[in-house]
Amino acid sequence: MQMISLGGASSLTTVVNSSILNLNLTLQIKNQPFSSLSKISHYEIPKTSGLCRASQVAELFPTISPEIVVREARIEDCWEVAETHCSSFFPEYSFPLDFVLRIDRLVGMLFGFSIPKGCKRTCLVAVTGSSGEDSFFIGSDDFKIGTLDGKISLNKGYVAGILTVDTVADFLPRKGPLRQRRTGIAYISNVAVREKFRRKGIAKRLIAKAEAKAKSWGCRAIALHCDLNNLGATKLYANQGFKCIKVPEGANWPHPKIAADVRFNFMMKLLNSPSSSQVI
Repeated sequence: MQMISLGGASSLTTVVNSSILNLNLTLQIKNQPFSSLSKISHYEIPKTSGLCRASQVAELFPTISPEIVVREARIEDCWEVAETHCSSFFPEYSFPLDFVLRIDRLVGMLFGFSIPKGCKRTCLVAVTGSSGEDSFFIGSDDFKIGTLDGKISLNKGYVAGILTVDTVADFLPRKGPLRQRRTGIAYISNVAVREKFRRKGIAKRLIAKAEAKAKSWGCRAIALHCDLNNLGATKLYANQGFKCIKVPEGANWPHPKIAADVRFNFMMKLLNSPSSSQVI
């Protein structure tokens, strides 16, 4: 019988040895305790012919997800905030209407946020990249445009999610026969996360930051409206401690005006503060 050569034995041996090396390195790393993983940078990779050292290093260091930082929006974030808002709430619109919506949102952020005396409002953003305390800023801490921080960072990140929190109480039931504006209750609105960043816990981070901001304002509770048909959002808020508040029969409580057929759950959460036991 005629024998057909499949190649040199040395090349076959090299491939086998390379595969075994990769397997051994992977097993060694998986068996290391978490505290010792920081020492991987000093791991000595044996020199093996036929296997690229760069490929061996790639096996040791998998891709790391970018860090998410939640902070108050700055002037530099305006367009991305408008983009995130419109792409999340109006995904069906196309050019030129989608562009007009973004411009309208941008103008609203810069010039349209009129706040009653004694009330507060801020826009929070979740950004990827270097946008934390180590950023280098240009501008004064006291400079603001609308409700936006006027400082500009030279190493800004990419806006992945947004949230607005305020004490304006436009969508809270009025108090007493004089229909006075309620105080001590913060209100969350415009929660949106870009599609490719969803299911990464960003909305939870934004809500937690909003609660912290509300506490710093002296609020004893925080509230929001959630679309009845958005079961995912309802579950998210419930898991964060929000409770559905039943609207009294015949009451005409204010709520967002999106579409005639959209119905909302009014949800509220008491904040853990010394005054949280007070009557709302």
